Amino acid sequence: MRVLVVNAGSSSLKLRVLDGDDAVVASADVDPGDGGALDAFVAGAPGLDAVGHRVVHGGPRHTAPVVLDDAVVTELRALVALAPLHQPQALAGIEAVGRALPGVPAVACFDTAFHSTLSAAARTYPLPREWRERFGLRRYGFHGLSHAYAARRAAELVDGHPARRIVTCHLGAGSSLAAVVDGRCVDTTMGFTPNEGIPMATRSGSVDVGMLTWLLDQGVAPAELDDGLQRRSGLTGLAGTGDMRALTDAAGRGEPDARLAVEVWLHRLCSAVGAMAASTGGLDVLVFTGGIGEHSPSLRAAVADRLGWLGVAVSPQAELARDGNDGDVSPPAATVRTLVVNAREDIEIARDVRATIDGGQAGRGRVVRRPMR
Repeated sequence: MRVLVVNAGSSSLKLRVLDGDDAVVASADVDPGDGGALDAFVAGAPGLDAVGHRVVHGGPRHTAPVVLDDAVVTELRALVALAPLHQPQALAGIEAVGRALPGVPAVACFDTAFHSTLSAAARTYPLPREWRERFGLRRYGFHGLSHAYAARRAAELVDGHPARRIVTCHLGAGSSLAAVVDGRCVDTTMGFTPNEGIPMATRSGSVDVGMLTWLLDQGVAPAELDDGLQRRSGLTGLAGTGDMRALTDAAGRGEPDARLAVEVWLHRLCSAVGAMAASTGGLDVLVFTGGIGEHSPSLRAAVADRLGWLGVAVSPQAELARDGNDGDVSPPAATVRTLVVNAREDIEIARDVRATIDGGQAGRGRVVRRPMR
């Protein structure tokens, strides 16, 4: 089955066509508003059998991939407020690709689904029962497609080494960690929304909720507070940019704001790895993925230096030998294997689409098979 994978970002639609062996046979990044470019790509992509859309939030109902129809799209629109930076773009991509390929089945694949295996203890916030029940307050977790692929790929790469207890670190403009035991997620850093966890490019990550209510009391409007937390915090709030490469360069030159931003990020990241390792009951494999995770050997080394007590270490020689590919960057004697895995949500989505279309179901959820009008 040849699958068109659609990953909608804030300024582009990333289009990848994968054949039955998960090889990319066509790719393009187009402007979401450029219908002509999308139509041209679809017309030039041979034999599309299905479409898979990355959707950040599936809510409590969608814990597995689902064939898209009007009812499902309506449900996804109701979740926009929980993922305002991502859900509208995914919905726009669904609409645009649906117009271009009206007769091709489309499947929504959710970043929240991988985390649906969290225990009640891991997913429940200690808030009043009436709030939790009325508003559905719980930890959802995000980046699940990336975490699922990275954990499975890690187990393949460490053949012969224990790989039951894995912590995956998806580090990019948005960042989160997941604790994985025997392929199942048992904990994660993001929560009800993608703003919880470690600092990100523009998002704050976890902050004192008492401070937020204090800011509201001081006259900061809810909309201003939301904008500040989502778009003006994180690395940008600390140093004026969310570009980690620029920040590490500036920190190397001794610029104080950049140094502080990098140190805050490292402090929160290493604390989060320790917390995830506590949830897994120990650590066999640590995985770096995402733009920062894949392309920043100096930051991986800094993390390893701080996590040596866990058995984490990296080898400069192994880093060089990796040459941009998936690989183990640990020294031979390290008790924890540290891996770099290139993010491939497209492979995870394509596999979910095939399982949904061919098998009628995937994972733990119900698959709706009504076509979208």
